[in-house]
Amino acid sequence: MTDEPNLLGEYVRARRELVTPEQVGIPVLGVRRVPGLRREEVAMLAGISADYYLRLEQGRDRNPSVQVLESLARVLRLDDAATAHLLRLGADKPRRRRRRPRRETVPPGIAKLVATLPLPALVEGRYFDVLTANDLATALSPRLAAGVNRLRDVFLGPADQALYPDWENATVGLVAGFRESVGTDTDDPRFIELVGELSLASPRFRQLWARHDVEACEGAAKHIDHPQVGGLQLNRERLGIGGTAGQTLVIYHPDPGTDSADKLALLASVTQTRAMRDEPPASVLPVTDRAVSSSWPMP
Repeated sequence: MTDEPNLLGEYVRARRELVTPEQVGIPVLGVRRVPGLRREEVAMLAGISADYYLRLEQGRDRNPSVQVLESLARVLRLDDAATAHLLRLGADKPRRRRRRPRRETVPPGIAKLVATLPLPALVEGRYFDVLTANDLATALSPRLAAGVNRLRDVFLGPADQALYPDWENATVGLVAGFRESVGTDTDDPRFIELVGELSLASPRFRQLWARHDVEACEGAAKHIDHPQVGGLQLNRERLGIGGTAGQTLVIYHPDPGTDSADKLALLASVTQTRAMRDEPPASVLPVTDRAVSSSWPMP
């Protein structure tokens, strides 16, 4: 028996427990003692033996075929992102345990690009750390400043739910995006430390992490209520950075000719003036005055 984590087995079990018999056309007779589907029901629907499925879930067989994984994805009602995650977990790739955490370093050219862009821009690491951000991003929201970790900010920050009007849905997408970002690379000490800290301190994180939801982080429209210039409707774009271990360039931009474009230009002017005077960014204010998004003011 290998001492590697049983990522595939943990995932299919968690997803099995979230699928109801009614969703797959199985009639419910009497009281069921387990949540979701039974192992033998999953095996039957996927066209594999119950014993083989049990070995997969227990980690005694870790190299199923793509056909088996795709059948399981169908039975477990996985979307494209979750299916891709399942296929990664089932891939036969030798892994070497790391003894030291990897330091995430932004490529110098990307760091220069972020600093010179005339739009709020930052680089986010695979563990949702803001690795670098330009002054306009920090002026837009203190949660976009270098050194902020999105997970810690949402789950461990002061008055977190009050700052996020749609906190419940925001946390679902955040944790699902984090799992997609990390993938199978769960032996990094940085990952172990972060998940351990969040699991101990946040019941909400523990609940969501146990679901094994997976969701790709994509661009979206964001509304930010800024204490100086008022409400801004911005588009958030996320671009993967080649040659890095999952780093993402995040840029916020308004639609041309809109009120938000004028407000962002005003904020940029104020930020530039403050930088020339060697003053802190406009958003470095007491917590009660910080910019608050109607969804979440994070990359």
